[in-house]
Amino acid sequence: MSGAGRQAGRPVVIDSTLTCPACGHVKTETIPTDACQWHYECEACHTLLKPRPGDCCVFCSYGSVPCPPIQAGGKPDGCCPG
Repeated sequence: MSGAGRQAGRPVVIDSTLTCPACGHVKTETIPTDACQWHYECEACHTLLKPRPGDCCVFCSYGSVPCPPIQAGGKPDGCCPG
């Protein structure tokens, strides 16, 4: 499926635009559906993005769309097995 999956009967968006807080560079990436992404390197300035406190992944912190577990109503402290 392009750009969306299915979870709990609701469409889940799997494309999110990440915005680097250091330089403002934006890039659309596909959110992994089988694991959280805790690190992301900006391709423009090479800053290593990490989740903000209280967020589970870089998509929840810097993306236009949060990760699939959060979209489905999950809680940040329990959405990604660690």
